[in-house]
Amino acid sequence: MASTDIIETHQQAHPEPAAAIPTLEQVRDDGEVQAYIRQANKNLGAAGYTEHGFRHVGLCANISRNVLRLLGYSQRDQELAAIAAYLHDIGNVISRSGHSISGALLAKPILQRLGMSWSEIAVVLGAIGAHDTDEGMTEPISPISAALILADKTDVHRSRVRNPDPATFDQHDRVNYAATASFLRVNADEKTITLELAIDVTIAPVMHYFEIFLPRMLMCRRAAEHLGCAFHITMNDVSVL
Repeated sequence: MASTDIIETHQQAHPEPAAAIPTLEQVRDDGEVQAYIRQANKNLGAAGYTEHGFRHVGLCANISRNVLRLLGYSQRDQELAAIAAYLHDIGNVISRSGHSISGALLAKPILQRLGMSWSEIAVVLGAIGAHDTDEGMTEPISPISAALILADKTDVHRSRVRNPDPATFDQHDRVNYAATASFLRVNADEKTITLELAIDVTIAPVMHYFEIFLPRMLMCRRAAEHLGCAFHITMNDVSVL
């Protein structure tokens, strides 16, 4: 077989997906995606983790899109950020350990089946793979990656707590339950991204928040800087970072 035949055979084995531009809506309505998110959330619930289901990924998708929209990125970049955010936790269907990497691997054939181009698939997989500290890669690698990190790591709210008994809350439950409101504010003119939190200090002192979430906030700072912004936190209308 000639060398040109080998090249052509290799190319045919990895054809470019059909010319389609999958949207968040198509990804969200896909049966395989729904099954993975649903079971992943059940798995984490059984292991004692906070909510990581449709509420979390839907919120992350909306926030990721809005971060890039408010900073003037293209509509397609906004859509890719939303898609990456919606898929970012599907790896939990396999295991919490290494879920960023396994999630990216699970996402690839789904996006290929839905017709996403190879170049866009590559961007989405990179964002999913870099979204969590478990794998050691904590640096944002693209605007899509940075938006996903900001959305995921700032989702702190009492609605994520699944334990019905406050007397048995662990520290993560207590801090999340103490957060009665959270909002990620983007100010494009001032180049700032601010996490605004309302914390019930009778449930958890402010210091407990930083004891648990400091690595996540450092990731948010680097993500904001990747987007040309400074990252801030306010708690109960007081600037703490």
